[in-house]
Amino acid sequence: MYPVQQSPPEGRYGRSADARTDRRLKTLGLVLGAGLLAMVGWFGFSYVSGTDVSGELIKFQVVSEERVEAHLEVRKDADVEGVCTLRAMAEDDAEVARKDVRLDNGRERIDRVISMRTTGPAVNVELVSCATAN
Repeated sequence: MYPVQQSPPEGRYGRSADARTDRRLKTLGLVLGAGLLAMVGWFGFSYVSGTDVSGELIKFQVVSEERVEAHLEVRKDADVEGVCTLRAMAEDDAEVARKDVRLDNGRERIDRVISMRTTGPAVNVELVSCATAN
């Protein structure tokens, strides 16, 4: 008969290789997860803190085939001069008007109704962007 080979008792001679590998993988996953979370937090903070001028198109009204009015609300620092770009769109998504609106410094919150002349009938007005003026 052949002798029966027995494995040593569990834990008697230290941890098995599988347990060490599992622990290393868990530690690596924890470090990578923490790094990813820190990176996402950093990008989010830099995006929010880097926006000096933010605007919102409250409503718009088509006054005639050659004119639309847009109600724009802008928030910015009082010492910052900003510019917001609006555009009016036709039914076939063609641009029929574009206007850059300069916002003076001195106030943090600005509500303004902007009138835009169009080259054709507009069905939509959208706020393209708001940024600090150069």
